[in-house]
Parts: sequence; structure tokens; C-alpha cells
Amino acid sequence: MRIVIGEDSTLFREGLASLLTDAGHEIVGRAPDAETLLDVVAETQPDLAVVDIRMPPDLTDDGARAARLIRERHPGVAIVLLSQHVETKHSVELVSAGGFGYLLKDRVLDVDDFLGSLDRVAAGGSALDPEVVSRLLGARDGLAALTAREHDVLALMAEGLTNVGIARRLFLTQRTVETHIGSILAKLGLITNEEEHRRVLAVLRYLGSSGPSTGG
Repeated sequence: MRIVIGEDSTLFREGLASLLTDAGHEIVGRAPDAETLLDVVAETQPDLAVVDIRMPPDLTDDGARAARLIRERHPGVAIVLLSQHVETKHSVELVSAGGFGYLLKDRVLDVDDFLGSLDRVAAGGSALDPEVVSRLLGARDGLAALTAREHDVLALMAEGLTNVGIARRLFLTQRTVETHIGSILAKLGLITNEEEHRRVLAVLRYLGSSGPSTGG
């Protein structure tokens, strides 16, 4: 996979580049600020851009705003946002198109899981940190009709897990998971779709339909 890294911390940027190179990926560009990131992505047309949400020049949500521009200008580029803290302002809009991930930086320490998340996003799926999912779920009163188990299943759906993955995580049968998902979609007024990531996106689109999510 051809990857661009947008990160202002030299130590973290080079450490991430080394990790990804060791995993067999090619780092085709590095950017220490949002403006350079846009230029590098335009020049290299990578498969994936891994972007820190807080980057110069403002050190607020510059990375996330750059990610939105990347999505508009280069829709074929998958995007993974990294953040030290949960900031959900741009998440729902970006994830609704697929090929998007939002992970807390601590997740990089779980190398296998992190690399798996990148592969899933590059393939057009989603990968959301559990804390991000919890923030998104907490933003909607309309989820009150769901049972506690349905909340668990929905959170794992939003993380990007398949039915098999959810079943393993919750120690349930795959058929039981399918039943829970059918119930969730019915309660949320969503049409069932056989493609897992589309169901995730549909749920997240519903979660964001009341307006911008709360920032962190």
C-alpha cells in the first residue's frame, strides 16, 4: 500500500513510517502541516493518508479539515485520522463515504490491530476507535429503544467488525448477532443491507443526522 503520513511530531511520524515500512507498505510522502499534506497527496496520489487531527498552522482541527478536502479532491484516497483525544466534529461526514478510520494514537501500540484497521479502511471499510463510537452513540437520544446487548453490537458494528468478529468478541453465535443487527436496524428505521460496512455507515449517518457531534 502507498501511504502518506501527515503528522507534525517528527518522532511519531518517523516511528509510524518505520512501522508501516516494516509491514511492507511504501511511504510515498510525509507532511508536518496541513497545507503541505494537501500538496503531497495531490502529487503522490497515495492509496491511504494517515493524518493527525491537530496539525499546524493552527494546531486545532487542521488535519481533519485537510482530510475533508482530500476526500473532496481525491475521493479514491482512503483516510485514517489519528488523535490524542476524542474529537468527533468531522467523523460522521467523513465515515459516511467509506474508506475512513478514526483511531486514538494509543491504538498504534497494538500493531496487529492497527495494521488490520489500515487494511480495512484501504479496502473501503471503516475503523473507528471504541471511544469515538461511544461518543457518537452518546450523542443520540434515539438509541434509548435499544437493549444493552444491542448497544454492544452496534458499537462493534461501528468499529468495523463483521458479524463473525462481533460474535467472537461477545461470545455469541453468528445467528444471534444477525438477529440483534436486524432488531437494531428495525428500531433505527434503517433498511438492512448485506454489505457490512454499508450497514455501519447507515447507522453512523443516522447518529449524525441531528447535527454536528460534540467535539472533544
